[in-house]
Formats: sequence, C-alpha cells, structure tokens
Amino acid sequence: MERLLVLARHGQSDWNKKNLFTGWKDPELTELGVEEAQLGGRRLKARGYQFDVAFTSALTRAQHTCRIMLGELGQEGLPTIADAAINERDYGDLAGLNKDDARARWGEEQVFLWRRSYDVQPPGGESLKDTVARVLPYYIREILPRVMRGERVLVAAHGNSLRALMMVLDGMTTEEVSKLELPTGIPFVYRLGEDTRVISKETIDQ
Repeated sequence: MERLLVLARHGQSDWNKKNLFTGWKDPELTELGVEEAQLGGRRLKARGYQFDVAFTSALTRAQHTCRIMLGELGQEGLPTIADAAINERDYGDLAGLNKDDARARWGEEQVFLWRRSYDVQPPGGESLKDTVARVLPYYIREILPRVMRGERVLVAAHGNSLRALMMVLDGMTTEEVSKLELPTGIPFVYRLGEDTRVISKETIDQ
C-alpha cells in the first residue's frame, strides 16, 4: 500500500513580494506565484504523481495554488477540502506591516523572536507552538487517516502551518524548526509506514 502525503507551500503572494507580514490576511498570488505553482504541478506530473484528495486552507493564495497544481496534473475536479485549521500562522497586530519597518521600530532581535522562535507570540497573534496546537489535531483527525487508508493526499498550505506539520513528521526540535525555511511552490513528498512514521522524504525542486 502506498501511503503518500505531498506538502506544498503556496506560490509567492502579493504581500510576500512586498515583504509584508501576511498571516490570516488574504492577498492573491503574484504572476511569479502562479508560475511557481504551475512548475510545482508540472514537476509532480513528470514523476507520475496523481492524488485521491487535496487539502488546503481557507485562504485564497493556498486554494489558488492547489487549483493550479491539480490543473497541471489534469485533476481539476479532484475532491478538495478547505479548512482554516491549516491556515497560515496568525501574525496578529503585525499583519500588513513591512518587515523592515517592524525591525526599525522594535529591533532586529525582537522581530526575529516573533518570526522564528517556537513559543513567543507576536502582539495579538500566534506563536509557532500555537500553530502546531491547531494544525496537528486536524492532521491526526482528517488527513492522516486518509493517508493510512492508502489515499494519495496533496496538502497546499502555508510556510508556518507546514513548518508545524513538518516538525512532527520529521521529528524536529524546537531549535531545528526555528531554522526551517520552506520555499514557495516546492512539493515535499512523504511516504509513511504502517506505524504512521515517515519512511522516505523527497524534495521536488527540479
């Protein structure tokens, strides 16, 4: 039985391009973001991947990425489940602010803690620890059972919601996950064993 789980961060969004904290705000993909999603889908197609179900967040940039990838695979009508449980981390009061402006206002060290620490919350927002607490139960309840039944699952989501999931899948420490950067539009292919643990992982970046 193939227990296939593919994770992909959405393509570049307009706010990524403008260097803004995005969080639960809902900007669209840029032209580059569309191209990144197309390329990710084509790379999956070139390796023969097909899916039985897709999951995405409640945010437009992830949903658009998911549709583009499925279109490249010729699977436009694939059942797709959208849920806010795998939304990007909520950046609270920082959402919409330029990251360089935030560093000038609060200092490099403070902004780094808000962005990359495991358990420090930005004002009015979520830490990565909070994001793990939101994403992991949804994964266990909704996504993992399908993978374990042999369904081939695509998840198109966000940098921090996927970092939260990868922390668990890859057995990363809080220090290791703080250094994890996920490129936009790049699929990560996991295969799971009978015990739900990862038996292989591949990055589809060429």
